[in-house]
Amino acid sequence: MKGIFSIAAVLVPGLLFAQQATSGGSFLVSLLPLILIFVIFYLLLILPQSKYEKKRKEMLASLRKGDRVVTTGGIIGVIQKIEDEIVTLKVAENVNIKIEKQAVRAILEKGGEE
Repeated sequence: MKGIFSIAAVLVPGLLFAQQATSGGSFLVSLLPLILIFVIFYLLLILPQSKYEKKRKEMLASLRKGDRVVTTGGIIGVIQKIEDEIVTLKVAENVNIKIEKQAVRAILEKGGEE
């Protein structure tokens, strides 16, 4: 939504202070292309991004001990412990690392405890 408002902040003053065309066209008809651009922009960019963010939040909320995950850095590990925003991953025998929960990119397989 911030993107729409920033684009509108740039375009609206130009529309308000633009000289009216000599043809007797309606103001609404002249705004129709701009409205169409906003609708296309929303459908192609904002809506898919919000759906992606919603799915990502659900995925992060569903993390459980025993899940096999991959991080944004490409590290694959099994969740050993989940604290507020910190996840402890077992990446090898006797090797545990702590990462932020936001760094989990995907769940490779659900595991262990639910």
